[in-house]
Amino acid sequence: MLRLTWVQPEDLVGHELRQAVQDGREPSAIAARWAAAGGREAPQRAGASPRRASPYLRLLAEDLLDELADLPSRLAEEEPTDLERIRSLCPEWPQAPGARRAVRVAALEAAWLGRAVGCLLGKPVEKLPLDGIRALARAAGNWPLADYFTARGVPPDVLAAHPWNRRSAGTSLAENIDGMPEDDDLNYPLLNLLVLQRHGRHFTTTDVARVWLDELPAGRTFTAERLAYRNLLSGVEPPLTARRRNPFREWIGALIRADVHGWTNPGDPAAAAAQAHRDATLTHTGNGVYAAMFAAAVIATAAGGTHDVHACLRTGLTVVPPRSRLARAVTHAVRLAHAHEDFDTVVDELHATHAATHHWVHAIPNTALVAAALTHAGGDFTGSVRRAVSGGWDTDSNGAFAGGVAALLAGEPAALPDHWTAPLKNRLATSVADFDGTGFDTLAHLTHREASRP
Repeated sequence: MLRLTWVQPEDLVGHELRQAVQDGREPSAIAARWAAAGGREAPQRAGASPRRASPYLRLLAEDLLDELADLPSRLAEEEPTDLERIRSLCPEWPQAPGARRAVRVAALEAAWLGRAVGCLLGKPVEKLPLDGIRALARAAGNWPLADYFTARGVPPDVLAAHPWNRRSAGTSLAENIDGMPEDDDLNYPLLNLLVLQRHGRHFTTTDVARVWLDELPAGRTFTAERLAYRNLLSGVEPPLTARRRNPFREWIGALIRADVHGWTNPGDPAAAAAQAHRDATLTHTGNGVYAAMFAAAVIATAAGGTHDVHACLRTGLTVVPPRSRLARAVTHAVRLAHAHEDFDTVVDELHATHAATHHWVHAIPNTALVAAALTHAGGDFTGSVRRAVSGGWDTDSNGAFAGGVAALLAGEPAALPDHWTAPLKNRLATSVADFDGTGFDTLAHLTHREASRP
């Protein structure tokens, strides 16, 4: 029996009920109808429940998803998705620079490498709870994290209690890394390179969709991206692709696509945020879009020559509506990072705040965690990636975001410790276009070309 993850209507209802509460709608009556009909809660970690629903329950799920989408939100005015409305709520929206700034190829190579290192560090422990991550690292004598995860020396009972991520264990432990394995956190930057190469910096959301349909295998999509892809194949046009039966529209998927928008707009966080917005609205709304805009603005600020990570993070917040849930979460996380010397205390506070109400892939807690990690480490590369990954939730995406920012601040590949970068062998695996086997030095030159185009 094929249970395709992230698309079964009977599994989407539970996620949409949770999302409705988060974004200011009142779903209790619909939740009661779903429970009375025998509907289940959403799977906690897997993308699909193990059993097929009855035809009646599936039809009911589809109807309820549409009813939930029509519920009014009390947060609509404070959390718009339209770019002009977002800008109108941001009193410190950044001004465009007088002249375009240049970014060095070496800095871009470092950023690509840093993104890959952070992603790779997080891959084997993705989906694991916080206590599992800590137990595996401590059992290997690798806490605080100073190197890639390993099974060497870890007692069998610890491995049995906290199994590695099944998809990644064979390619992302210290004993088996052989180049950078494929991951969506690297696939999407590659796709955005293609978007810029084919359509320029003034691309539209529809252009993004066309590149996806041409170059992105459907099986390499997850959560919001998979549902938007499905919507495209059903004839739904952007931006409705982000909203139709898509309870994952505020999850982390748009954020992991944002780096290229920052890299190609050095010193211009407003342009980077606007570019990220056009990309993100294919799949996301509200805080899911803000997370991408925040990331792009942070990265553009760093790419423009700002070496202070705290200044970069402050600039990132200028493109996020200040009364939004994301802005409040990031501000809280940064404050915690300044207040506590022990980062484990910061992580525990963040989990106490967000874990009970947000899925582990939601953009709000993950963006907050990365902001805390970068703040607490002061932008130091190793300190940033190990904090971002050790904090749990979407470990590979968080490591990638933190690693890309910290490496960009470091400025060149030689500034990154060799034990992190050498196992990558300057080789990236991917199913996107003709990029399989490409080196990070080549990707840096391709990115620099797009950053230099008018």
